[in-house]
Amino acid sequence: MPRHTHIIVTTTIGTEAEATALAESIVRARLASCVQTHPIHSTYWWKGKMESGNEIMLACKTRAALAAPLQDHIKAHHPYELPEIVILPITGGLPGYLAWIERETESPSLTFAPPAARKGVSRKSRS
Repeated sequence: MPRHTHIIVTTTIGTEAEATALAESIVRARLASCVQTHPIHSTYWWKGKMESGNEIMLACKTRAALAAPLQDHIKAHHPYELPEIVILPITGGLPGYLAWIERETESPSLTFAPPAARKGVSRKSRS
């Protein structure tokens, strides 16, 4: 199995404001060089019931070596009880772009204070 040095980490979140806050915290911590946000509609099973609703997907471009710290950061700052976190390998790309990912994530901040305790009991914790 090939070893990939760059990855895209995706997650979803309930609102544009939450997506902006999470994206900014990830980039500020240098855990990703770029986070793109995309409005989506999700349909899924949660605790035996089909759910459906609008969400924002975040796509975080980073180095594979930062997968675990980025995952920890997302979990600590995410309002969902069980956030989606999916890691996809980048199998190729413009060399200059991949080098930019490297440069912008060279000195990540691996210490962060998690926000207030999570609320709610569903995958989506909306009040």
